[in-house]
Parts: sequence; structure tokens; C-alpha cells
Amino acid sequence: MAEIVLDRVSKSFGSVSVIDNVSLEVAEREFVVFLGPSGSGKSTLLRMIAGLESIDSGTLTIGGKRCEHLPPGQRGVAMVFQNYALYPHMSVRENMAFGLRNVGIERGEIDRRVAEAGRVLEMEELLDRKPAQLSGGQRQRVAIGRAIVKEPQAFLFDEPLSNLDAALRVRTRVELARLHQRIAATMIYVTHDQTEAMTLADRIVVLNDRRIEQVGRPMDVYNRPASRFVAGFVGSPGMNILPAMIEEGGVKLADGGRLAVPHGSAPRSISEFGIRPEAVEVVSPEGADVVAEAEVVERLGERTLVYCRLEGGGRLIAQTGGDTELRAGDRVGLRFDTIGAHVFDTEGRAFHLGEAA
Repeated sequence: MAEIVLDRVSKSFGSVSVIDNVSLEVAEREFVVFLGPSGSGKSTLLRMIAGLESIDSGTLTIGGKRCEHLPPGQRGVAMVFQNYALYPHMSVRENMAFGLRNVGIERGEIDRRVAEAGRVLEMEELLDRKPAQLSGGQRQRVAIGRAIVKEPQAFLFDEPLSNLDAALRVRTRVELARLHQRIAATMIYVTHDQTEAMTLADRIVVLNDRRIEQVGRPMDVYNRPASRFVAGFVGSPGMNILPAMIEEGGVKLADGGRLAVPHGSAPRSISEFGIRPEAVEVVSPEGADVVAEAEVVERLGERTLVYCRLEGGGRLIAQTGGDTELRAGDRVGLRFDTIGAHVFDTEGRAFHLGEAA
């Protein structure tokens, strides 16, 4: 397996820039997830690593070897696409062996690799079936098996679970995590689904508008977002963000609440305050930090999300227990646990209040 290094790579389609001066190091055997909204450049960046898109400027190194000018077949990577692209007239075994036969691998070696991939993916009993006889999750495993038999230096996944239903997506996500543990391979995975990113990644690379916004371990990205964009994008639901300003000894919300929290080195140019829904407690209006009206009560079993409208017109989401009796239209008090709160300056940079004392 191999380390992958991108050094100031850029890509344009005509006059439209899609990747702008991106640098990144992916360690050997690391599972890295590219996370971002549609149009952020994550799939293009993956295809540049694979050789399916050219690199206009910058360098790409895989396993210590410069690769930006090499064709895809010489880069030592294997890609798994959103579309399984299986040959319907071939068995699972034949689908996995097809690419190896085309490059002249000896028959005995092909049989060994296919058998090993079947074992790793726990699908030995499916090797003689046709794709039409398989479920969506099984077909995706065949596509992954087709990559495994190439014995690449790195695996590249381009939104491989997006065609699956919700329940199957969860099961296949677990299978991918187990696969990484079994083969200890370098993997890069593209998704817009933050749950996939949080559960699979060793590190998450958050992309937005052609650039990297933040790189970090999943909970570091969640708890210490580097920018307003990351704070709002990562998390389900995302962080509550309200207009605010710094005052002596605290933060004043535009909706009237005042929070006596230390803000240390946060600049005076603060324009917004951010807090996760799980840090907003529903309490009695008396003595609350702010008072609001419950507009929507979303019951999710073990927890309930309360979509609130503040007296000043702003909106935020609070989280409470699954057995709450709250109903839409109820007047509620909200209390903020500001240990994990953030403030954002006018340029969107984040400052963590818990570290500002």
C-alpha cells in the first residue's frame, strides 16, 4: 500500500476553475474521506488521482512515484464507481477476472486472486451467480472485488453507496469499514453524506468551492470546525448559527439573549454565534438564556429535535429526550451549554469559545 501526496494541484475546464491549488497527504493504509456538497470538486479531485482527469498544474505522488503524467493503468490504483458497471452476461467470478485476463495475467494467478477476493468479501457462494441474481449490496461487493483482484496500491471510491436504499447503505457501510480493517489498504472515499464520512474516515477532508476547508479526524472536525461552512455542513442537523456580537464579558445575540461566556482572543469583528443542537437544552422560560416558540417537534425515537423560533425572529434547533410532551406552538425556554460553542468573524473563520478563556 502507498502514501498519496498532492502538491498544489489545480484543474480547470476552459475558463471554469474546479480545483484550486490543493495540497494533501494521505498516509499509507489510511482511510480518508472527501466530504463536500455537489460542485465542491471532490469527485474531480478523486478522478485526478485516478488519472481519469488531467492535472493542469501541481504534482501527484503515489508510493513515492510521480504519477501526474502516467495513464490510469500505471498508477497502481483501483476505482469503485457509483454505477456498478457489471457485465450482465458474466458470472461474478468472470466479472472480477475480466480485467486481469485483458492484461495477460496467468490463469492460475487470476483464480487465486478471485478466490481471495471472494473470501475477503465473504461472497464465495456468489461467485457463479449472474448480476441479475444479486441484490444491490451484493453487486456493490462485486464491484469492490473487481478492484481488490488488481492488488492496487490504493483504492478510490466515488460515492459507492448512493444507489442503495437507506437500510442497505448502513449494512454496506459497515462492510466497507470491516474491509479496510481486513486488508489495511490506503483508501480515499468521496461522499456528500456526512454520516458515511464520520463513521468510515480516519480523517475527513472537507471541500468547498474548489478548495480544502479543513482536514482532521471526524470528531475534531465536528467539535472544532475551522469555518462557518464546516460548522453548518458537518452534523445532522448542522450547527445553529445566529447573528451576534462580542460584548464585555460575553456574547450578545441579535435576538436579545446575552451569554456570559469567555471569548479570549476572539476578534471584535464577530458577527455570528454557533452552537450544536445537543448543546441547547429545553427548559422552563423562567431563567432561560432565551425564550422561543416550538414550531416543529421532530420525534426520532431516543431523541427529539425541537425547531424553535426566537422572540426576535431568529430560528434554531434544540435537542431533548425522546419522551418529551412538547408540541408545536408551546412556549419554551432554551439554555445554552457554551463549552462547545463557537463564534465566527465576518470572513467566516471560527473561534472555539471553550478554548478562549
